[in-house]
Amino acid sequence: MDDACRCHPMFACPPNFTAEYYGKSTKVLEKALSKVPAYESWRTFDPGREHSVDFRYATMPALTKEDIQRHSAQGFVPSDRNLQQGLANKEVSFVESSGTINEKVTNIWCQKWWDDSEMASWKLNSFAGKIMTGSHREAILVNPLNVGIRSDDRPLPLEERRLARFLYLNEKTDTLSWTKRHMDRMIEDLKTFKPEVLEANPSLLAKLCRYVTESEKPVFQTELIVLTYESPTNLHLTQIRRVFSAPVASSYGTTETGYVFMQCEQGKFHQNTEYCRVDFQPLKPEHGGPYLGRILVTTFKNPWYCIVRFDVGDLIRIDESGDCRCGRNSGLTLSAIEGRTNDVTLTCSGRLVTMRELDNALNGLEDVDEYQLRQETPETYRLRLVTQHADRKALSRQTTEALKRLYGDSAEIVVSYEKGIRQESSGKYRVSGALFPINIEEFIDERVTLQRSSGNR
Repeated sequence: MDDACRCHPMFACPPNFTAEYYGKSTKVLEKALSKVPAYESWRTFDPGREHSVDFRYATMPALTKEDIQRHSAQGFVPSDRNLQQGLANKEVSFVESSGTINEKVTNIWCQKWWDDSEMASWKLNSFAGKIMTGSHREAILVNPLNVGIRSDDRPLPLEERRLARFLYLNEKTDTLSWTKRHMDRMIEDLKTFKPEVLEANPSLLAKLCRYVTESEKPVFQTELIVLTYESPTNLHLTQIRRVFSAPVASSYGTTETGYVFMQCEQGKFHQNTEYCRVDFQPLKPEHGGPYLGRILVTTFKNPWYCIVRFDVGDLIRIDESGDCRCGRNSGLTLSAIEGRTNDVTLTCSGRLVTMRELDNALNGLEDVDEYQLRQETPETYRLRLVTQHADRKALSRQTTEALKRLYGDSAEIVVSYEKGIRQESSGKYRVSGALFPINIEEFIDERVTLQRSSGNR
């Protein structure tokens, strides 16, 4: 079977990938197959240089966190690199990725590569490109399990939470333990530090914003808000925009792959083609394909850690128009990050539902602070709500009707009310998920073996 006939019809007009992009793709693949121990078994999959680089990538397996655990991080260091020397020279270090206990892996961390990848992503948003110079002041509101300085025993003064141009606003790992005093301190820190950029986990920033709204306290206005670590819900964005007037952009990446997508000023997501390759695997049409699918990411320019076709565990939606009013047209353009594959649920008829689809179905709920949905059985769904709504019976009826429209009339909906929703062991807030295993591989369109970057380079 030749390269061209294995393309999906939607890929007739592929995105604009440069010759340099294809050159980097080829260089990384051949380096992985020839110099990286973990990919030795992949050599038998390679059809050869006479085929297009996209076809060669498509024949390769997906790299998983289990693969990294099995080979250890050292297995992904090219043979022409001396890891011990790199560690001694502090060019690299070991770092553990965030995630649940079973998902955590130890990676090789190259700070220079990470910083360069981040700076390249800033160019994909006009506000970020102007404001984020590399010397700008940046306040960071995240769970210290992800990044920052951890202290659950005692509050830390500002001086102990400041690192160069960064200020970490939160040192507590349990967000339910936040007190009014703790959030008052965050508000005061913003006033004192005067950051140009506020980088935040959306659920944490939304929590602070709810307090600001309720207390009617004035808050320092940054020039840009960058959301990271989680996909924001519609509730999060509404709560944040009630308090902050700055542009809001989501940045998407992982510890293993660096910065992969950046949301532009028009709200779409653009691929950081300078630092990564993205292969797209659409879902079957009955589950949202061909524009909805998962992504496999290959990193460019990292001399120490070779990551090829890494399954980042997220679903994305390709923008059907293929263009954006911002004028950027290099690489993939997304209309949305749809959520993690671990967060999908199923309708009563077995159709896959992403976190984003669920969130859109519940959009418009009034006086709701937070929610979390768990699918307990194929037809039973439990929705937990944190709300100040005066009429809980009416709210329960409204949410039940919305969920039945999404999941089916036979869906059994149980609504409960909570004082707060605790984050996962990863430090991140989880919106949805099933309590039984869902294998995303079963939903991938098997007819499509070439990804959206198909071409004949």
